[in-house]
Amino acid sequence: MTAQEWYQQGNVWRKQGQWHEAINCYLQAIELDPDSPAVEAKRMLDDILAFYNKDAYNP
Repeated sequence: MTAQEWYQQGNVWRKQGQWHEAINCYLQAIELDPDSPAVEAKRMLDDILAFYNKDAYNP
């Protein structure tokens, strides 16, 4: 898959509330393209999880 496809798949997971899966897809996109919009999307999810649910995400 391309970085754009990984990013789009991450968006699908995020909309379904599957944040862990979304982060994994964003990481794949970032690995393929460090300038991908997945960088900002992952950062936003990190912030949300760190603020709302500290037990669900442990970097």
